[in-house]
Amino acid sequence: GVRRRPAMLLGPWLVAAAAAAAVAAGAGAGCPVLCTCRGQAVDCSGQRLFSVPPELPLDTGNLSLAHNRIASIPPGYLACYGQLRALDLRNNSLAALPAGLFLGARRLAHLDLSYNNFSLVAADMFLEASGLLRLDLSHNPGLRRVHPQAFRGLAQLRELDLSYGGLSAISLDALEGLPGLVGLRLGGNPWVCGCAMEPFLKWLRGRIQRCASDSQLAECRAPPEVAGAPLLSLTEESFQACHLTLTLDDYLFIAFVGFVVSIASVATNFLLGITANCCHRWSKASEDEDV
Repeated sequence: GVRRRPAMLLGPWLVAAAAAAAVAAGAGAGCPVLCTCRGQAVDCSGQRLFSVPPELPLDTGNLSLAHNRIASIPPGYLACYGQLRALDLRNNSLAALPAGLFLGARRLAHLDLSYNNFSLVAADMFLEASGLLRLDLSHNPGLRRVHPQAFRGLAQLRELDLSYGGLSAISLDALEGLPGLVGLRLGGNPWVCGCAMEPFLKWLRGRIQRCASDSQLAECRAPPEVAGAPLLSLTEESFQACHLTLTLDDYLFIAFVGFVVSIASVATNFLLGITANCCHRWSKASEDEDV
């Protein structure tokens, strides 16, 4: 009986240690081919991948798929990776993200989608990624439109990079729903600083003191009279022509001028007709005399 006690005492400890080792082995096993796994970091960057790895360690916290040739991501790809906090997809061939991609990745805080082929930031594109702190959509030269509801649900977002795209305008609704925003990059886009841009510029001027921005680098591409001007150089006076209103006297004057011009046009046509008719008769009379 005495010899059995050490075995009985060590038994639970051995079982617990074996279980812990099995859990650790399970979490760290299955590192994808061509990837490097260190702790919770999985690095698959620069491997010329055309698709995402089919499986990742369940405890993946940092995933880099940068500098590959990935054109699409399967729906539900991140559903099992609840520990994921950083996802790097820069420099790929992505043009869209599947709906519900971030449904299981609620801890995701950093997302890099720069240097891809996005043309539209769709409505509710990041709705499930409510924990995002930093979102990089820069250097998507084909990016022409950001849906007004594109960033809905990202109340914690602090940094948004939309620089060096193809944006000529952006809806104010897309940015007003980001109360935590402290960094915004807009430079390198072909902004059209017409009347429709005024509400956005007014909002931007109001936030510039508490929101780090590259707005001095963001310039107007059109109209010609403000081409090359920094966005924040445009003041309320720059948009005075957008608020010009006509009074009743103005409308009456315009109507009077139009009426006078119409009468003058009719009179001119009448005189030209008479003159042409007289010239025709005179020419015919001359021909008769010659005969």
